[in-house]
Amino acid sequence: MSQHILFLTMIVSFLITVLLSPIMIPFLRRLKFGQSIREEGPQSHQKKAGTPTMGGIMILISVLLTTLFITSRYSTEPLGFEVYIVLWVVIGYGILGFLDDFIKIVKKRNLGLTSKQKLLGQLIIAVTVYFVLKEQGFSTLVNLPGTDWYVDLGVGYAVFILLILVGASNAVNLTDGLDGLLAGTAAVAFGAFAILAWHGIPQYNVSIFSIAVVGALLGFLVFNAHPAKVFMGDTGSLALGGAIGIVAILTKLEILLVIIGGVFVIETLSVIIQVIAFKTTGKRVFRMSPLHHHYELLGWSEWRVVATFWVVGILFAALGIYIEVWLS
Repeated sequence: MSQHILFLTMIVSFLITVLLSPIMIPFLRRLKFGQSIREEGPQSHQKKAGTPTMGGIMILISVLLTTLFITSRYSTEPLGFEVYIVLWVVIGYGILGFLDDFIKIVKKRNLGLTSKQKLLGQLIIAVTVYFVLKEQGFSTLVNLPGTDWYVDLGVGYAVFILLILVGASNAVNLTDGLDGLLAGTAAVAFGAFAILAWHGIPQYNVSIFSIAVVGALLGFLVFNAHPAKVFMGDTGSLALGGAIGIVAILTKLEILLVIIGGVFVIETLSVIIQVIAFKTTGKRVFRMSPLHHHYELLGWSEWRVVATFWVVGILFAALGIYIEVWLS
């Protein structure tokens, strides 16, 4: 299948998002679906209160329509379970994020679903993924990147899937804190997976899905770059996290996700380190976590923080591609 399909996919997804956003953003504003800003966050963020949120809806619509259109019309692969399972995960986690955002808006607070409710929803979706993969005879082998070493997790692969999907969705969610930060870093990560899914043991439909996400995110960045006219909310961030997790699973690049999604890993580790340090010593390692807020409080401009994280994300993605393509 021609690589031009990837370019077409990205353009279609980009255009859908760009054309849909000017309709959706005023609609969200009329519904008063504005962002609530947590009081303990940086004070400079208070001016963002009321900015339309739940913009992840545009991303989801674009990815869904583009993936189904391109895979059904141009892909040389049949519409197998891979297409349906990635769409199930992105929509499932998107709905979970939508509920979280909606509760925040209705109750006019920065807390939506409780952590237990959110975790339960994430686990239910992850469990359904495991049973679908098991029914399809999906391999339980896990490869150590850059080597020919494989480990068969057997039934333990079920726990592995749960950790990947829940961990990825939460890690990506934590990264969504500055204008354009998550949209840019996620676009880079999905772009890396699109390349690897195409050029490895070809999984064209997974590659098409991944590049559709890239196009949607680039289209969203037109309105989400600083100063943002819309936020994606948990509707977008949880969906993107679940999506990158299932893409890593389907391409058998589960461990490589830690490298390609290095920015998300670092953001999560900064929160874990901060919590452990404060509970054990009463002191904070960072001025604020996740890490992007630490640099804000050091005096960096929002754009400087975002651009730096984008560059780091590109370096991680390049490293992941290098390990998989040249070292394996």
